[in-house]
Amino acid sequence: MTTSVKYLLIGSVETYSGKSAMVLGLSNQLKQQGVDIAYGKPLDVCLHTPYGTVAEEDVKFISESLKLSENLVAPTLLALDEVQVQKKLLGEDQTNYQQLLIQHYLQVPRGDLMLLEGAGDLHAGNLFGLSLAQMAEVLDGGVLLVHRYKSLLSVEGLLSAKQLVGDRLVGVVINEIPLEQLENVNHTLREFLEAQGIPVLAMLPKHDLLRSVSVRELVKQLKAEVLCGNERLDLLVENLAIGAMNVNSAVKYFRKRRNKAVVTGGDRVEIQQAALETSTQCLILTGQLPPPSFIRNRAEELEIPILSVDLDTLTTVEIINRTFGQIRIHHPLKVQCISELMSNYFDINRLLSQIGL
Repeated sequence: MTTSVKYLLIGSVETYSGKSAMVLGLSNQLKQQGVDIAYGKPLDVCLHTPYGTVAEEDVKFISESLKLSENLVAPTLLALDEVQVQKKLLGEDQTNYQQLLIQHYLQVPRGDLMLLEGAGDLHAGNLFGLSLAQMAEVLDGGVLLVHRYKSLLSVEGLLSAKQLVGDRLVGVVINEIPLEQLENVNHTLREFLEAQGIPVLAMLPKHDLLRSVSVRELVKQLKAEVLCGNERLDLLVENLAIGAMNVNSAVKYFRKRRNKAVVTGGDRVEIQQAALETSTQCLILTGQLPPPSFIRNRAEELEIPILSVDLDTLTTVEIINRTFGQIRIHHPLKVQCISELMSNYFDINRLLSQIGL
């Protein structure tokens, strides 16, 4: 490692591990330490949506959240999609992306420390010379990895990452550890990784709010019709419940889940009623059957949106689960939540000494 790392690349072994959240939480801590930060996402895996590309949305949201002036935000050099890959494979794209990286990131001084957000996983961008390890080499930067905990098998991915990134790895953050497992994971996994020369800078407990999804996002993904509660689409859904049982079982089941979306048939009026009287953020009715007026009136009274979908229950649940798995941090409450978690669990002083700041 060089003594003064001007570039810190934030990557992950797998997609959707919390890189953007880490950029936001870390930035707030660095600012408190008086570090002047800049931000860039040289490569993004491009998802086209009716609202523009996700790449543009993410960079814009982070820049605005961190209140970074234009000169402290470096441009995205490549939005990766199938068209770009095909051009490269056919030899139509002759761009030297590493040269562009030098030009836009290395030769333009920005702040004391530049945070670069990696795309997808460790291999994304390899074809273009813009994988995480390749960029770290070009910029002579350090690498911080964010890893979503699933089980103790998580260690495999981190060991492979260490082999790939080598001495540039300044540390790892393991997130989404169930609270009841935190002590055991802290003891077992942390000690092992440290012994392998992998500094563990934080172990973050799982927080439902960070995995939540807005009702608006569900409307978009399900192509749902909003029957009422249009002004409440920014509510965050933390859990999913399926109303397919008898009403007595449903009430007990619903009471155990906070801030949930309830999926049930448009004809299951008693289930809809039970859902509205517990902690529910939206009601999703399948089969395109409108609810009776008293259900609609009660939902309006309680300010709970009702969505209608032209899908069966199984497909609806699959789409919602997939949406939960691809959460982005675009919500002020989530930004506040990750900042608090980082303040409580992240070893900022150790990071600063690792990168020579």
